[in-house]
Formats: sequence, C-alpha cells, structure tokens
Amino acid sequence: MTEEVSTATTSSFDVPRERWPCHIAVIMDGNGRWAQKQGLPRVEGHRRGVASVRQTVEECARLGIDQLTLYCLSSENWKRPQSELDFLMHLLEQYMIEERSTIMEQNIVVRIIGRRDGIPDRVLGEMDKTIQMSADNTGTRLCLAINYGGRGEMVDAVRRIAEEVSDGTLSPSNIGEQCLSDHLYTAGMPDPDLLIRTAGEMRISNFLLWQISYAELWVTDLCWPEFHEPDLHDAIRDFASRDRRFGGLNQ
Repeated sequence: MTEEVSTATTSSFDVPRERWPCHIAVIMDGNGRWAQKQGLPRVEGHRRGVASVRQTVEECARLGIDQLTLYCLSSENWKRPQSELDFLMHLLEQYMIEERSTIMEQNIVVRIIGRRDGIPDRVLGEMDKTIQMSADNTGTRLCLAINYGGRGEMVDAVRRIAEEVSDGTLSPSNIGEQCLSDHLYTAGMPDPDLLIRTAGEMRISNFLLWQISYAELWVTDLCWPEFHEPDLHDAIRDFASRDRRFGGLNQ
C-alpha cells in the first residue's frame, strides 16, 4: 500500500480520492506510427515514448496511485526487425540506469513481469539492480511487462501447478481461481481497475488476460508519445464516472 497522499497533492486533481483506480495498466501503443506521421524513423517514436513513460510514472507517484503496470515489450514483438529490437533493448537499459535516482526520490517500487529469455545479459543485470535498489521503497509500485504475453503467463502458471501436483505438494482439489492467480507472474499484485490503450486500437493484445477480467477500458486515439499528464487525468475522471457492478446490481 502506498503512503498516504497529502491534501496539497490531491487538491490539484478534481476527482474524489475514493473514486480513483488503485491499479492502472497501460498498453503503450503507436510509437512507430507517431514517428512515421512526423517523417521520422520508427525508433525515434520509441525514444519519444520514453518521455511519456517518465511523465506517467511521475504523475502516478505524485498522485499516490498504488500500482502502474506498463506493457513495454510483448512476446510477439520479437518479430520486429533486429535493428529496432536492439534499439529497444538499448532504451530499456538506459531507462533502468538513468531513472534510478528518480525512482528512489519518489519512493517507487519496481517489479518486472515476463520471460527473461532473449533479453541481453547486460539489460537483465540493470533490471535486477533497479529491482533490488527499490525493493524497500513503499510508494507506487511500477510493474514493467517485458517479453510478456498473457497466454504464455498462463502456460507457465499451469506448468508450475502441474509440477506441484506431480510432486505431491498440491492437491488437485485445491486448484481454483486463487490458486491460479497465485502462480501467475503477478502473484501478490492487485488486478488492474483501469486499462488504458493509446493509438485507438480496440483490442487487448495478449496483455494481462486473466487479471483484467473486470477492468474498465479507456481508449484514446493519441499515440503514446502524445500521451501526457492531462490525458492520464482524463482517463481517471472517466473511470470515476463509471458504475462498477462486478456482475451484480447496485442498490
């Protein structure tokens, strides 16, 4: 749980605190399309997208949002040209190094979900260092989904469950929804309340398939490099206006 946010911090945002989402997940789409519209190389869109990451993370930390999960690299993205993948790995490594001081200053906890295979050792090393450095922080939890796929996550969870059944540490009769949740990459994390997607695409792209069962969806035509703090506020305002019944009826 994040530390209590001061009245001065929340007063600049016009949504009652009790109506805010606790966990925001974001599909950061449209970097390449934004760059192409500007007549720039696709990789420049990824570079500009880092600025939107920085702004969104810092604003969530300022507001005291409990958790922010960002879809950084999907397991399907390995199909892209090697030059683009190399640049993405460079950006990821650079982000892990350059943002550490801000992460510590803003009391952010970093966690990463996804498979580690395919990611260069030097990048894994910087990721692990940032995770370790921020482990004792108590503020907003920043979860980065890297080499992540929702179906792959479920496969990995089922494999671990099957192993526990095989070695006798888990009874099949004890396998239920909570058991599966406890074996996902996101074990111990709250499910997202709000899922934001940029660039106007109306799909969830294999992202947190189990966890977003009851998330509110908010889609904007803005490409990710165009997404800034006011847009985050708009998404939260829209979320706050919705009537969430979770399959029941409100009295």
